[in-house]
Amino acid sequence: MQFLDARPSHDLTYDDVFMVPRHSAVGSRYDVDLATSDGTGATLPLVVANMTAIAGKRMAETVARRGGITVIPQDIPIPVVADVVAWVKRRHHVFDTPIELHPTQTVAEALALIPKRAHKAAVVVEDGMPVGVVSEADCADVDRFAQVGQVMNDAVVTVSADAEPREVYDALERAKAPLAVAVDSAGELVGVLTARGALRATLYTPALDASGGLRIAAAVGVNGDVAARARDLLRAGVDCLVVDTAHGHQDRMLDALAAVRALGPSVPVAAGNVVSAEGTRALVEAGADIVKVGVGPGAMCTTRMMTGVGRPQFSAVLECAAAARELGKHVWADGGVRHPRDVALALAAGASAVMIGSWFAGTHESPGDLMLDAEGRAYKVSFGMASARAVAHRTAGESSYDRARKSLYEEGISSSRMYLDPQRPGVEDLIDQICAGVRSAGTYAGARTLAELHERAVIGVQSAAGFHEGRPLDRSW
Repeated sequence: MQFLDARPSHDLTYDDVFMVPRHSAVGSRYDVDLATSDGTGATLPLVVANMTAIAGKRMAETVARRGGITVIPQDIPIPVVADVVAWVKRRHHVFDTPIELHPTQTVAEALALIPKRAHKAAVVVEDGMPVGVVSEADCADVDRFAQVGQVMNDAVVTVSADAEPREVYDALERAKAPLAVAVDSAGELVGVLTARGALRATLYTPALDASGGLRIAAAVGVNGDVAARARDLLRAGVDCLVVDTAHGHQDRMLDALAAVRALGPSVPVAAGNVVSAEGTRALVEAGADIVKVGVGPGAMCTTRMMTGVGRPQFSAVLECAAAARELGKHVWADGGVRHPRDVALALAAGASAVMIGSWFAGTHESPGDLMLDAEGRAYKVSFGMASARAVAHRTAGESSYDRARKSLYEEGISSSRMYLDPQRPGVEDLIDQICAGVRSAGTYAGARTLAELHERAVIGVQSAAGFHEGRPLDRSW
């Protein structure tokens, strides 16, 4: 990457910069390969941050099917993480995991579960075989105690579990149906697929391990028996270990990394967070393969306002990526992305992938319950990992006195409404938007890979008015 003019003496964030178009021989955005080279096996440069309100098993399954990877938070008990990892790795590469209902279950039960799927439907199953599909529309103006067997649509579009995505798409087009149900040779339910899901299956490559399972990562903190937790996570089959703390350039992190590296993990080890070349080199020398970069840019983070500590994210990524590259390692840009352009700029600065948190909180796939405000708008509740809510959960096993002491020094937002975008309510919708932007950025830069994007990117510095000029009239951007 190079600057259009002289490199500025002050630090920059994503809003401060833009990418200049260059001569390009890349004729289509589909010619741009977004696979990472950081050893995680991800085919998209997207990592779902290890936040309790965002990174659950549904998020992990969905994102891995499209090529990204999700980091399960460090606060989750090991037996639960092991179950999640095993569950995610058993998921189908093409067909989504359906909500299953028995014909005698009530409409109220169906309406409680259906919002957990972006396609807003559930499969009614009897003796393992699908007998109908029930959607939110089927349940409208129906007594809540009615049974789903009475309201379901039994005209099901059924396809073979080994059907090609194009076959499924064509079958849905012919039937004018929203959802296809896949069954195995015995007629038992395997999964579901929408027409849009069938299209996505031809555009994305799942992130798969050597055994064909969907990839997933998990985090460990720097306190307690780090080695024991890391060992348990490795035994559970995680594809990347993330050693995580807010201030990564400290002795506890270096000791934790040494303990993890002593286990001889065969998967990449990510660690952070830092914002300087010095911090990056320290973590790499202690054993990190990937360094997480970012202090304070997250939407749920109040660190900069509380402490004055942090650094504008574009400059932090640029410096840390250069330091990591000199040592043959990589960085993840963690936080501060609000638009697809920000992801493209982080990759241009040298990140191998971009961590996304709150942007994905307002989706059907995040773990929280879907709620409606007074105006009927759908939202989910998100919170920062240093907030009172997160700290209370993390210290649940400590004494009341110790918990009360720690509650005096909390940072981060404990409760924030993350509204679902009516146009993009699912995480796959957001992935489509992000990848469209990054692929197009590649065509403008004349880059077919992420490495070429970093090599060829020409970055200029703009005023606030310059950023404002680039925004459309729709201020949701």
